[in-house]
Amino acid sequence: MNHALTVSFGPYTFHRDQRLVSKTGLPVPLGGRALDILAVLLEAPGQFVSKDTLIGRVWPNSVVEDNNLRVHIAALRRALDGQRYILNEPQRGYCCVAPSPAPRPRHNLAARLSPVIGRDELLGSLVRRLGDQRLMMVTGCAGIGKSSVALALAERVLPRYRDGVWWLDLATVQAPTRLLDSLTETLHLQPCDSAHALCEQLATRQLLLVLDGADLLLGACRHLVHTLQARAPQVSVLLTSREALQVPGEWVQHVPRLALPTPTEWGSVEQAMRYPALQLFVARARAGQQGFVVRSQDLAPLRDICRRLDGIPLALELAAAQVEALGVRGLQKQLHKGVHVLRRGRRTAVERHQSLTAALDWTYQRLSLPQRWLFLQLALFKSAVTLPALTELVAGTELAHADLAYLLARLTATSALAVEPGPGPRRYRLLNSVRSYALAQLRDPLQVARLQQGYGHYLGPFSGRPFVLQLVEQAAHAD
Repeated sequence: MNHALTVSFGPYTFHRDQRLVSKTGLPVPLGGRALDILAVLLEAPGQFVSKDTLIGRVWPNSVVEDNNLRVHIAALRRALDGQRYILNEPQRGYCCVAPSPAPRPRHNLAARLSPVIGRDELLGSLVRRLGDQRLMMVTGCAGIGKSSVALALAERVLPRYRDGVWWLDLATVQAPTRLLDSLTETLHLQPCDSAHALCEQLATRQLLLVLDGADLLLGACRHLVHTLQARAPQVSVLLTSREALQVPGEWVQHVPRLALPTPTEWGSVEQAMRYPALQLFVARARAGQQGFVVRSQDLAPLRDICRRLDGIPLALELAAAQVEALGVRGLQKQLHKGVHVLRRGRRTAVERHQSLTAALDWTYQRLSLPQRWLFLQLALFKSAVTLPALTELVAGTELAHADLAYLLARLTATSALAVEPGPGPRRYRLLNSVRSYALAQLRDPLQVARLQQGYGHYLGPFSGRPFVLQLVEQAAHAD
């Protein structure tokens, strides 16, 4: 059986893992049964499969008439531009024509399932910048769309690279020592035991390497990038991360939140719909509920929803997916209770992209104990706070010795904390959805128990218990 992850025929590609057919990079709408039939036919391309075999494989536990099979075959042919690719002979069954010998692949980019909204200006700037830049970092907070921006950028610059564009999700790399194995597999190279040996194979290649989620393996990525810069002069590297590498030659692009309408521009649907945050929300709501339209009476709750979600694309997408079940006003009420409504995510996404809670868990679990303490402390502030205000708050407690300036810098560097623009001292704020997540940690008995245990260990002779309980009590009354 042919179990390749992708199989191409003509302009079409069948992505087995994603259960998706794409045509020149765009998804082809196909029902589940038609996809099942195509999957069976592509196990042996060019060979006929009998009707009985097809029915037995696609409907293993049902009694199905031949006519049912013909209906789905007809739908498959319509989606694939007629009978050219799906043939049949009365006595032999059906077959998918054998894929023509494909040239050496030039990329392994996933097929895009939906357009990128509100990033045209950013992508145009990055396309121009990448022409002169061998090392680019796309950074930002959880759910901001770093991977989506990187994928769209990689698609646009693909023609520039003679030896292609290659994507590696670092969440799939089990340990830093496995990075080289994953790279050689991704780049179709011979196995090697050092970055120098890898670069020997890449010395004459002209390609773009995309490392998604570099914050998972920062040290290994720094070493790899340093070696590539020295020994593979035609290899460019694009990374996504919540934290910059901080190596020479790195150009960092922070991905901003999607623009929201100003208060004066919520006066009409037409005015509000000019802004990317609402465009994205409405596009995703329509994907789940055909015929969804924004009415004038929806503007007030939509304004509150978008404000609470800070223009973060992942949060907007997940919220919009709940409109069919809850309605706009019902979604607004749920969000007032916290971001738990955004737990239900995209099953086809990698774990950290499936829901906003998963994305924020990913950030929170990687904070040190002092960073977690400050992260949770900041959740008690509804507005931005300065370093002097925080210093005054912890005076006289066991944690008065903490280096707050350093901890604030680290939270900012890892995109867990936002810096508000404006003159005067720097003002720090957790985004609304992030604050809601942090307050939920303090209201969860299991998380509180872990917090007490962790601080008891961290503080040594101090128990940490009174301080944690103080946080919990304050969180209970925070809105």
